[in-house]
Amino acid sequence: MSISPPPTPPSRTLTDDEWRFKTITLPCEWVEDYRPGGYHPVVLGDVFNDGQYKVIRKLGEGSYSTVWLAHDLKNYRYVALKILVSEVSGRTTELRILRHLTEVAPAEVARHVTPLLGEFEHHGPNGIHRCLVFEPMGPSVNAMVEELPQFKPRKRGMKIRYPLQMAKSILKQSLQALAFLHEHGIAHGDFQPGNILFTLNNIDSTAEDALRQKEDIQARSISPSVQRLDGKQDRWAPRYLCVAQPLVPFTSYTEGLKVKLSDMGGAYFFTDPPTKPVIPLGLRTPELILTGAVDNTVDVWSFGCLVFELVTGQPLFCIPGSEYENDDHLLSLTARLGALPDELFRRWETSSLYFTPERRLFNCQLGGVAPGEEPLMVEQTSMEALFDMAEPELDEEEAQKVKALIRWILQYDHVKRPSPAKILSDPWFCEIDVKSG
Repeated sequence: MSISPPPTPPSRTLTDDEWRFKTITLPCEWVEDYRPGGYHPVVLGDVFNDGQYKVIRKLGEGSYSTVWLAHDLKNYRYVALKILVSEVSGRTTELRILRHLTEVAPAEVARHVTPLLGEFEHHGPNGIHRCLVFEPMGPSVNAMVEELPQFKPRKRGMKIRYPLQMAKSILKQSLQALAFLHEHGIAHGDFQPGNILFTLNNIDSTAEDALRQKEDIQARSISPSVQRLDGKQDRWAPRYLCVAQPLVPFTSYTEGLKVKLSDMGGAYFFTDPPTKPVIPLGLRTPELILTGAVDNTVDVWSFGCLVFELVTGQPLFCIPGSEYENDDHLLSLTARLGALPDELFRRWETSSLYFTPERRLFNCQLGGVAPGEEPLMVEQTSMEALFDMAEPELDEEEAQKVKALIRWILQYDHVKRPSPAKILSDPWFCEIDVKSG
């Protein structure tokens, strides 16, 4: 191994020829983001806040944080420890919003969002990291469906989706949480199934051994050793990466299931919308795609998409990232929901690749038609037709109610989109008993 010290990695996005590490193919955070300004290197058994919190399990990761199950040795309980990347730790609004909610609605906040239990700073090789302490939670809505016993073993042709009553309960509770946030002038900003979490049974009396993640490379619990391409030691990255292991066996998901909104990292006050929101591609509003406009109705649009997804078991808009992702999304919007209004269509700079001057669709090939090639045309399937093709577990009358509800929510004119509180008053939601699971 080379004795000379490795160069300090740049605190910015890397180009391909600046990569430092051998590739890790496990589903973990990107190892190259262990750099100044990036993730704090964590391995199982690490302790934080003067020995108070002992890390025993990886719960998840995102673009701006890693989340760990930790044993609170001072208060004899388990907590979720969210360690932010250092470059956002000094300017995140997440903490300000959580503090505000706790101050103005202390009795309600823990019912709808994962409550903040504490906070501290940690100094590491990649900078100063804000660490937020939360109530530990179970898997997300998009992960838990894969764990339901009725889908094991997996069989060919099996529709992997929540039973209707579970889907309804999740939808109503998440809508109640949105209504709570919007009542206090706050948009979640990243409302998606991955940020809706199931609650746990009480695990505080559970032995640490039963919760601890094993350092087992063969079982793919952790990665092989993190290795630099130049063979040198690295002080900015951990020895290995952990694969997230949600607390599925301890999750309450049957009768009386409870979900809460998590990850307020993309949240904002209505009066101060972000210039660069973190909304996933398939959930972005048409005005965000075409004009960059952001307001509180982004949550409402995302919720309308979630109604379709939970009831049918498939996303309404599935947009893989590419250089033509905006065109892909706008073509999908046109197919599912109908023609864009004139004021939005005029903003679509590449619309002539797909539409005639009279706005007749003549090509669906992303990026346009190559010289000498025939335009590609595919069948245009409306939201209602796609809904029916999924064969959801609804009778015809209820299916019509849900399709009308989705149409009411997913309006191109953001001013006409209903508020979460107004959606809650819809007869379909009034009929849903969240206690029944």
